[in-house]
Amino acid sequence: MGIHKLTAGDGYLYLVRQVAAADATAKGRTSLSDYYSSKGESPGVWTGRGLAGLGTPARAFHDAQTATAALPAGVAAKRTKLERKTRDAALRAAALWAVEDGSTVTEDQMRSLFGLGVHPNAVALTDALMEGKAGAAGAAAAVKLGRPFRISPGETELNRRLAVAYRDHNLSVGNDWNTAIDAALRAQMKTTIAGELFAEQYGRSPADDRELGGFIARESRELTTSTAGYDLTFSPVKSVSTLWALAPIDIAAVIEACHDRAVNDALEYLQDEACFTRVGAQGVAQVDTDGFIAARFTHRDSRAGDPDLHTHVAVSNKVRATGSGQWLALDGRPLFRSTVAASEVYNTRLEGYLGEQLGLRFAERGDAADGVREVREIVGIPAALNEGFSARRSAIDARVAELSKAFQADHGREPTTPEALALAQQATLETRQAKHEPRSLAEQRQAWRSQATVILGDTYAVGDVVSAALSGPDRAAPAVGEEWIGQAAAQIIATVSATRSTWQRTHVFAEAQRVARAAGLAADHTIAARLTEAALGEPFSIALGLDATADLGEPQVLRRRDGSSVYRVHNAQSYTSAELLAAEARILRAAARTDGRTAAAGDVDMALLAQAANGRELNDGQAAL
Repeated sequence: MGIHKLTAGDGYLYLVRQVAAADATAKGRTSLSDYYSSKGESPGVWTGRGLAGLGTPARAFHDAQTATAALPAGVAAKRTKLERKTRDAALRAAALWAVEDGSTVTEDQMRSLFGLGVHPNAVALTDALMEGKAGAAGAAAAVKLGRPFRISPGETELNRRLAVAYRDHNLSVGNDWNTAIDAALRAQMKTTIAGELFAEQYGRSPADDRELGGFIARESRELTTSTAGYDLTFSPVKSVSTLWALAPIDIAAVIEACHDRAVNDALEYLQDEACFTRVGAQGVAQVDTDGFIAARFTHRDSRAGDPDLHTHVAVSNKVRATGSGQWLALDGRPLFRSTVAASEVYNTRLEGYLGEQLGLRFAERGDAADGVREVREIVGIPAALNEGFSARRSAIDARVAELSKAFQADHGREPTTPEALALAQQATLETRQAKHEPRSLAEQRQAWRSQATVILGDTYAVGDVVSAALSGPDRAAPAVGEEWIGQAAAQIIATVSATRSTWQRTHVFAEAQRVARAAGLAADHTIAARLTEAALGEPFSIALGLDATADLGEPQVLRRRDGSSVYRVHNAQSYTSAELLAAEARILRAAARTDGRTAAAGDVDMALLAQAANGRELNDGQAAL
C-alpha cells in the first residue's frame, strides 16, 4: 500500500477521469456483460465508518415530532396526518443528506468533499435549502464540515517565469517543449531570472549571493494549500495481476473479490489504529473519530497498459470527533506511521484469501538485494511473464541506471541513499507517460493474452501457466503452540532490531504479518496479533520511558475508546531490547576512555596545510573538530 496527500482544489480529478460511469445518472443494475464491454474503469463507490456522520440533521424533525406528540389525544386524524407528513419529510431529507456505503461516487460529490471540504451532497443540499428559504448564508453554513479548505494558486511568480523560460529554451533549440534541461543550465537560468525578479520587487540588485539564495528559496516554495485527504493505493504483487489478466473470467472475478476483501481488511485496521483527530491547545489531545469517509476506485492497468489490478482509496481529511460531533481534520501522524503495517495486512489477507478460494500458493522470489524484503509471488507464474507485463517498471529501472551512471561520472562516486532516492524520483517523472485512452475490459483481456503468447512463445502455454498456478503444491502449516510463538517472536525482534535501535508496535506488527505469511499461516487472522504481543513483551522488548499502557487514573472523558489517555499518541510507545542497551553501554564506555591513540597538534596542523595546498581548505568548524 502506498500513500500520498491529496491537495484541496483539483487533486482528486485523476480518480474520476478514468471511471466508466463518471456522473451518469441512469438507474438500474449494470449487468456483468455491460461491465465487461463498457469503456473505462468501473465507477468509484463510497466507503468508511464515517459516512454515518453525514446523515440527516435531526433537530427540525425532532421539533416536528414533539409538536405532533403535544396534540390533544382526541384529535386522532390530525395527529395521524402530521405524523405522516413528518415521516415523509424526514425520509426526503434523509435521501438528501445521506451518503450510503457502496453508493456510486459522482464528480460533484468529489468536488464538494475533496475540492472544497464541504458535505459531498452540497450541490443538491444547497438547491433544496435555497428552495426552502434558507438563504445563501444558511445553505452554506448547513453543508460545512468544520473549517473550509484554504486553496491557493500554488504557483509562485518565479516558478511561473521559469516554466516559460524552460519552454522557450527548448523550442529555440528544436526540442519538445517539455524536454529535460541540463541541471547546470537550469540553475543558471534560475539565478538570472531570480535576480531580475528581485530587482523588480525591491528596486535594487541583491546585496550578495546569500541574499539572492534566500530569495530563491522563498520564491521556490509552492504556496500552501490545505490537505484534502490521502490517496491510499493497494496493489498486489505482479503475479496476482498477471493471473487475473489471463485466467478465465470467472477465476478473474474471484481474484478481484479476494483483492477487494483484503483492501476492506486493511481499511478496517487503519480505522481501528490510525483514524484519530486532535483537539485542545496545539492539538495536545488525540481523540477517537467515527471513522473514514472515503471514495474507492479500482483500476485495471498501468500507464503503460500492462495488467495492474489496484485500488485507490481517497480518504477525506474531514472526520467527526466521537462524542463532541465536531468536524475536524484527520491526524495524519498515525496514518503515516501505520502505512507499512496496513500494507502488510493487505498482503497477508490477499495471500490467505487466494489460498482459501483458489488453492494458490506463494513463495519468495529469492532475488532481493541485501537489506531488501523478499517478494512473494504465486507459484507457477513464470518470472518472464511478470517482467513482460512490467513495462513501466522496466522503463524506470533503465532510466535510474542511466542517471546513476551519469552521477558517478560527474561526482566520482556512487550516490548516497538520499541521492539515489532523488534519482529514482527523477526517473519516475521523466518516464511517466500520459494516461492512455480508456479501453474496455474485453479489449484489455484480449490484448494481454496476445502479449502473453508472444512473451511465452507458445500459443498453448498461456493456459498451461494458468493451470499450473491453480494447482500449486500444498504446504503444511506449523503447529502454533507457545514454543513456536516464542521462537517466532525472537525472530521478529532480531529482524526489526537489525535495522533500528528502537521500534514501535506498528514495526513489530508489520514484521509479524511477514512471518505469518512465510510460515503458511496467512489464513489465520489472529496469529499476527499474538506474535506482536509476545514480541513486545519480556524478554524480547523493553518499553522506553513511561509505559503508554500504564493507567494514570484519568477520568473516562479523557480516555479513548480503548481506555488509553487522550494525552498519549496512539501506538507511539517505543521499545528496545536488552542486547541493544548493552551495546549502547559498551559504546558509551568506549567513548569515555582517554587512553586511545591521539594525533599531536603539529600533525593536525600539517594535515590542514596539506588540504589547503590541494585546494580543499576546511572551514573553522571543520578544522576545530
